[in-house]
Amino acid sequence: MKRVFLLIVTNFAILAVLSVTMQLLGIDAALENEAGLNLTGLLAFAAIFGFGGAFISLLISKWMAKRSMGVHVIEVPANTTERWLVDTVKRQSERAGIGMPEVGIYDAPDVNAFATGWNRNDALVAVSTGLLNNMTQEEAEAVLAHEVSHVANGDMVTLTLIQGVVNTFVIFLSRVIGFFVDRVLLKNERGEGPGFFIATMVAQLVLGVLASMVVSWFSRHREFRADAGGASLAGREKMIAALERLKVNHEQTALPAQMSAFGISGGGAMMKLFMSHPPLDERIAALRAAR
Repeated sequence: MKRVFLLIVTNFAILAVLSVTMQLLGIDAALENEAGLNLTGLLAFAAIFGFGGAFISLLISKWMAKRSMGVHVIEVPANTTERWLVDTVKRQSERAGIGMPEVGIYDAPDVNAFATGWNRNDALVAVSTGLLNNMTQEEAEAVLAHEVSHVANGDMVTLTLIQGVVNTFVIFLSRVIGFFVDRVLLKNERGEGPGFFIATMVAQLVLGVLASMVVSWFSRHREFRADAGGASLAGREKMIAALERLKVNHEQTALPAQMSAFGISGGGAMMKLFMSHPPLDERIAALRAAR
């Protein structure tokens, strides 16, 4: 879940910087011609900046994860736990047909893990100290298998492509809305006025929220596939046991607001639209129903 959260947050930040840059450099103004708005040129620039932001997020995802989460990458195992982690990920990655990911640990009380990286053969799999302290070895093995499956499925690249598409439409439509407000509603005929800038930024914010719902929906869909992959690598009963352990831990956690922000716990119908993961009960039911 942190994998998706970090990518989306980074992408939003880059998208905002690129948007302001377009304004300051006058690129938006250059997209106008005598007839009004050059939609073809706008769409081209929207695609360049939309996909550019998403792929920059992907390329720096490992670096950002290490810095922001304080991940200690295991270069040489210092104890039996680190040795077990490295050996388990190595075995699973070989079965999944991917290059050996970097393996790391980060200090956090919550039971969590994530995988990130720009391709299947240059990934990072990290687990929290809370996971190591609160899960059995079999449960932890299933969580690692789940993350390795994310890498093997190419989820980060696919998620980036989807983010690039929605970014493109956010940039494109927000500027069309800004142009409409400035020229049609406010009757401004002297280039881009304050109405364009304000309407564009508001529209980009609103459309960005809607776009995040699309990305979150896709993320939830991929979780079921990663659960199935984890069950294939570690065993279905181990995967179910790991999810049940997560459910118990999250029901007892002292930080429900923080967990809700990462889309782990439930919430109202509106909150579910922004969850990066399906409810644990649904994931457990899907595994039990699998044949």
